[in-house]
Amino acid sequence: MIEKYKREAASDVVYNLEYNSERQRLIIPEYGRHLQKLIDQATAIEDDETRNKAAKYIIQVMGSLNPHLRDVPDFQHKLWDQLFIMSDFKLNVESPYPIPSREVLELKPDVLQYPQNFPKYRFYGNNIKYMIDVANKWEEGEMKNALIMVIANHMKKSFLSWNKDTVKDDVIFEHLYELSGGKINLLHSTEELLNTTDLMRTNKRMSNKTAQSGPTKTQNNKNNNNKSGQKKTFQKNNQK
Repeated sequence: MIEKYKREAASDVVYNLEYNSERQRLIIPEYGRHLQKLIDQATAIEDDETRNKAAKYIIQVMGSLNPHLRDVPDFQHKLWDQLFIMSDFKLNVESPYPIPSREVLELKPDVLQYPQNFPKYRFYGNNIKYMIDVANKWEEGEMKNALIMVIANHMKKSFLSWNKDTVKDDVIFEHLYELSGGKINLLHSTEELLNTTDLMRTNKRMSNKTAQSGPTKTQNNKNNNNKSGQKKTFQKNNQK
């Protein structure tokens, strides 16, 4: 038997195994290791013309992975950017688009400042506080009184949505007085808010949007089949 076809010892085979953990880290793993090796080989080519041809061939291979986007100009720009990124910015070729830099790639976005609100009565939400602030700026009159009653009723509905219990109007008026900074005072008012039962019924109606209003399809078919009210009997065919 030829020497090179002799079976190697099991220990030698295990010793020569190449694990992914020992290989070079893939910069963009989605393209796989074979494409990464093609880019490494193109980077090592010394001739400029041959290196440019190799780069264009790699772009075609990358585009073949997404054939429906291969001829889109923006997608071509993305492929060239990814080519330079996967080469660790070492590939020196002529690109039809501006060549990205490592500094631009490593730029971090500015920290987004989220609004920090810690309301005392969180079940009312922030919009209620905004509505109360708007009501405080309005002039005294019927429009302001109507807006205050709308806000109070909405507060009561929100309270019932989260607490699932009855609540007196005086409690809502106290919360409204506190959230308005003492500018809206209904503690001694004779106004009454909507009934708890009506508000709970409204909340339930809003949560059951998929409820069917009318007979089901099966019932409709049954009604259509029995319009005459007579039961269809089975008749045996005696013809020979």
